[in-house]
Amino acid sequence: MSDASLNSSSTTAPMAQGGEAEFGDFFALLKPRVMTLVVFTALVGLLAAPVGVHPIVGLAAILFIAVGGGASGALNMWWESDIDALMKRTSKRPIPAGKVTRDEAFAFGVTLAVMSVVMLWLATNAVAAGLLAFTIFFYVVIYTIGLKRWTPQNIVIGGAAGAFPPMIGWAAATGSISIESVLMFALIFMWTPPHFWALALFMKGDYHKAGVPMLTVTHGRRSTRRHILVYTVLLAMLAVGAAFTGIGGPIYLAVALVLNALFLRDAYAIWRRDEAMAEADGYRIEKKAFKLSLYYLFAHFTAILLEAALAGYGLGGWG
Repeated sequence: MSDASLNSSSTTAPMAQGGEAEFGDFFALLKPRVMTLVVFTALVGLLAAPVGVHPIVGLAAILFIAVGGGASGALNMWWESDIDALMKRTSKRPIPAGKVTRDEAFAFGVTLAVMSVVMLWLATNAVAAGLLAFTIFFYVVIYTIGLKRWTPQNIVIGGAAGAFPPMIGWAAATGSISIESVLMFALIFMWTPPHFWALALFMKGDYHKAGVPMLTVTHGRRSTRRHILVYTVLLAMLAVGAAFTGIGGPIYLAVALVLNALFLRDAYAIWRRDEAMAEADGYRIEKKAFKLSLYYLFAHFTAILLEAALAGYGLGGWG
């Protein structure tokens, strides 16, 4: 496939016929697994905020943040339907599988995006709605359309979009941005590169075939291993340091120390290996690090939530 065709928004996937799509196909466009992380981190941001929110308002805020995240997923699939068709991991998505047309996915995504921003504004405030609108724009236009196919730092850039939900949840409660919400953003932002690069180490074939300039494709696996170690060290410093801020406390510190020690151990092991070693054991350590990263973020944000809950009883933090 030529570079021109890879950088086109056209798709080689089978075309669906209008009216064939079912509810489950449109739901799949929302990237429900990703939406789970969006909902959870946004909820932590909302509940960790120092301002109480009426349960109905809070429920509405999380719902519209989830819808906005789903809209981003649908528009991402609309634009990337050509490369989705080439990658084993994504070939069964609704558009390349021929269940939903690109036009249907685009209309669905735009409708949900506009609705989510407007409704979040009405339910909470302009700051939260503005952050949600910027997140959708950043993920779809700047990352997916503008940069993903052009730079090996695509995962670093795209990580920013996935890091906004706790800031949006915090803003929905407080109407503002604070150092605590920025720290939650930074935690996700720094976690994203080593998480996805670990995956890319044993999924290089897919990205190469699709023409996506993942770091493994453009700079090789040796460079990717170094990047994983550097980002994991920076992530560990940030994560442990956050324990001594307004969102931290002894519970969070204990979780951060254990999880970051394990993540650093795996990142160091990945850095020491060459391709012969990794291929010989089926990328066992790379897969192990990737699986650990799936629990890493959930554990840290659960600890933040627990600290906030204890603070409500005057028991949280270091006070």
